[in-house]
Amino acid sequence: MIFIDACLGKETERTPVWMMRQAGRCIPEYRALRKEVGSFIAMTKNPDVVAKATIMPVDKFGVDAAILFSDILNLPMEMGLPLRFEAGVGPIFDETISSISDVEKLGDGSEKLSYVYEGVKKIREQLSDDKALIGFAGSPWTIATYMVEGRGSKQYSKIKKMVYSDEKTLHALLEVNTNQTIKYLKNQIKAGANAVMVFDSWGGALEKEKFFEFSWNYMLKIADKIKKEYPNIPVILFSKGTGLYLEDMLEGNFDVIGVDWNTPIEYANKIVNNKKVIQGNMEPCRLYSKEATKEGAEKIANVMKNSKHIFNLGHGILPDTPWENVKYFVDLVKEITKK
Repeated sequence: MIFIDACLGKETERTPVWMMRQAGRCIPEYRALRKEVGSFIAMTKNPDVVAKATIMPVDKFGVDAAILFSDILNLPMEMGLPLRFEAGVGPIFDETISSISDVEKLGDGSEKLSYVYEGVKKIREQLSDDKALIGFAGSPWTIATYMVEGRGSKQYSKIKKMVYSDEKTLHALLEVNTNQTIKYLKNQIKAGANAVMVFDSWGGALEKEKFFEFSWNYMLKIADKIKKEYPNIPVILFSKGTGLYLEDMLEGNFDVIGVDWNTPIEYANKIVNNKKVIQGNMEPCRLYSKEATKEGAEKIANVMKNSKHIFNLGHGILPDTPWENVKYFVDLVKEITKK
């Protein structure tokens, strides 16, 4: 698998390419499938639908890796926090975490996610042997923000209040989330995932020293546990909004570091200096225009020509992105990165 080889730093005939949030969103067939099923949560709980949605972008765009169709919040939902989605708002937890006693009430969600593992098995059975399957989870910090805030936030006032005034409760929650995430990812690997990725959507909400204390160090714990048990399974870590901290993010038992689109690729390449494989980082909005796509892809390809690299966007595909432009991007990357 070209994607797995690249993750492990091996020489490949070209740079592999896939995209965050490729499983759905901009694909007309996905929107039809969601309309048929009825709700997003119902989709993630149906292994047949999970397999179908995961494989769609592989067939439509020709990407080198599929990423499991699921949501980072299925884990905390199964740990005991009822989850619902509200139009125009997004995911909402009506019950939240605010004390040690709340943390102690959380259950083992990893044991209740059999529908995810069954979905992984079905995907691996249907996916061609040359295509990798990426399993994933949210970072302990990102999951904690939802569990404490109850929904997405711009200020993160509740969780950051905990950072500065009740770190005991927060560290307890992060420990639980970390242990649950390790079990969750291991189960995905056992079911057939070829690589795993940890998404830290809200790492950039923290100042540097707090980022390492409450987010990155827990991600490293996850990576270390996975790599020690599954040394040939690539581990990808991606923390959004933390490009200025890159220099201090290169030690650890993981393979690939994701770089967001706010971080200049020249800067990232200089700092990382092949110590890890870089994944990223084209601005997703470039995909609105083929001309902008070509300009962005060629620049990244030129900068990363002699470096360990996996082509991706610097964040997820936006829902109204023309799917034809996505296909153009994938084909273009394959052509311009041939060795």
